[in-house]
Amino acid sequence: MRELYYSHALREALWEEMERDERVFLLGEDIGAYGGAFKVTAGFLARFGSERVRDTPISENTLVGVATGAALLGMRPVVEIMFMDFITLAMDQIVNHAAKIYYMYGGQRSVPWVLRTPAGAGRAYGPTHSQSWEAWLLHTPGLKIACPATPADAKGLLKTAIRDDNPVLFVENKLLYGTRGPVPEGEYLVPFGQARVAREGEEVTIITYSRMVREAEAAADALAQQGLSVEVLDLRTLCPLDLEAITASAAKTGRVILVEEGPRTGGVCAELGFQIFEQVFDYLDAPLVRLAAEDVPIPCSPTLENALLPNRHRIVQAVVRLLER
Repeated sequence: MRELYYSHALREALWEEMERDERVFLLGEDIGAYGGAFKVTAGFLARFGSERVRDTPISENTLVGVATGAALLGMRPVVEIMFMDFITLAMDQIVNHAAKIYYMYGGQRSVPWVLRTPAGAGRAYGPTHSQSWEAWLLHTPGLKIACPATPADAKGLLKTAIRDDNPVLFVENKLLYGTRGPVPEGEYLVPFGQARVAREGEEVTIITYSRMVREAEAAADALAQQGLSVEVLDLRTLCPLDLEAITASAAKTGRVILVEEGPRTGGVCAELGFQIFEQVFDYLDAPLVRLAAEDVPIPCSPTLENALLPNRHRIVQAVVRLLER
């Protein structure tokens, strides 16, 4: 199978969906002539024109409000928020409007938009351009959240998101844009709520998503050299969660490590951990372990940034400590 960069897989998904459905259009800052902050939409303006590739002012709340109105009128907008940090400026439109309209109107109206946004640290962009805020939005009923870890899932999940009749937050980790992997050609969709076993194992389960899947796989490879068998479960989507896969893997190994790039307190790991506790506590052979970023703003210094983020080395250490209990 051919290989694509993660960013090119996203581009292919957008291109194919815009060719397939004239209701799909893009809007965001610098997505047209400039091609987007990370060049995902390079070439789209020339092909689809300024009516369907709309460069906008710097006004995130307005972007999402326009997308919500357009979606209510039958369009399928794809909004690009340049950095996930900036969704804070659009929280009213996301949380109080787009996510609630289906329920407020008794299912008579839906808001089929996608909000694409780069997240995560590792580039020394500092405290306001490096955050992972998916846990905030996980607390919002009515909003779906996808966090692809591979180029194939970047394509398949984005196509699914665009066709979904609900608002979807589509989180793209910045350090994944330059990664490569196999991507099917043509029509390829990945269902929401269906986790992927990235690596089979017997002794410990690592449950994670987005860039931390790569770190977990690297840790599992290193641990295999020591004769340890580690399973890695890639969640793919945070809402809906594949609770069946989560609990099955936790019950299988009896030991679970939860990993996320966002801050530790009140994070995704906390929700996952309690779901496991509620449903398969009797199958656990050791306490749950969570690895996340420290509860401090992301620093500009690369050295300090690296010191507070979870990585493959910390995952290896956590697995070894857990197996020693």
